[in-house]
Amino acid sequence: MRWGVISNDGIVELKFTGESTGAFLVDGLEEARERREAIPTVRLEHVELLSPVTANQQVICQAKNYREHARETGSDPGAQTFNMFFRKASSCLCGATHEVVRPPGVRLLDYEVELGLVLAYPLEEPAGFEGPGLPDVVGALVVHNDVSARDIQMPQSQFYKGKSFRTFGPTGPYLTWVDEDVRTRWPELRLQMRVNGELRQDALCADMIFKPAETITELSHLQSLKAGDLIATGTPSGVAMQNPAEQQALLAALEPVERWSTFIELQQASGRYLEPGDEMEARIQTEDGEIDLGVLRNRVAVG
Repeated sequence: MRWGVISNDGIVELKFTGESTGAFLVDGLEEARERREAIPTVRLEHVELLSPVTANQQVICQAKNYREHARETGSDPGAQTFNMFFRKASSCLCGATHEVVRPPGVRLLDYEVELGLVLAYPLEEPAGFEGPGLPDVVGALVVHNDVSARDIQMPQSQFYKGKSFRTFGPTGPYLTWVDEDVRTRWPELRLQMRVNGELRQDALCADMIFKPAETITELSHLQSLKAGDLIATGTPSGVAMQNPAEQQALLAALEPVERWSTFIELQQASGRYLEPGDEMEARIQTEDGEIDLGVLRNRVAVG
């Protein structure tokens, strides 16, 4: 594993040799900033981009943090008065072009493009952040795809289990460090997910229910956070799972075994879930392209 700065179609290699994202943000970022105008020494097509968030870091996620996504999953966004958090296994992280492996038996494989916040320094005690901008504790941004096995997540009521399989967390393609422009313009970032070229998700980060400052404040009162930890801030509408209120009412009238078998049948009938060979393309950027977090392109494979 090596660290570098992406410049045009090449990479400027760094002397920094640390093995974690936290170490890079603490000890390697200054070198990266100093060398960002240097002449690239390696072409992008000659390297494999790994996840820039390393597997030793925590992956903390927000659920139902976009109003329209709450509606499509059968929830009332007006009743969303509290942040919903869950964890993913760090071993789910993979790179921008790695295959996403559908485990045996999984039929409802879903996609979720998300803005990822990477912490610049640790928070060992409760902290307070305010305002609409990104707090200074956010050192970098990434694109994250919160891949989900809905036929495990929903019937078993297990977010962690349904979202933590290896390769279920494509992340990258690189760290976009947070300067003042990014800090203030982050609500203008547009999240998009395409599946086989079809636009499925398309929304602005401004549509988040709970913004980064209040989210990180709340998390700091709950747990300790380390430099390099990843916070995935939720996904907009357009995921494969559509579970409107009328469908929920139908399912609620059934016994548990029949309820979840019917749920899986109804979901499969939509034809929106990922199949082997499908390609996901997740992108986050501003409309003018001045801030571009890059693209994840991940093909689905059979486990």
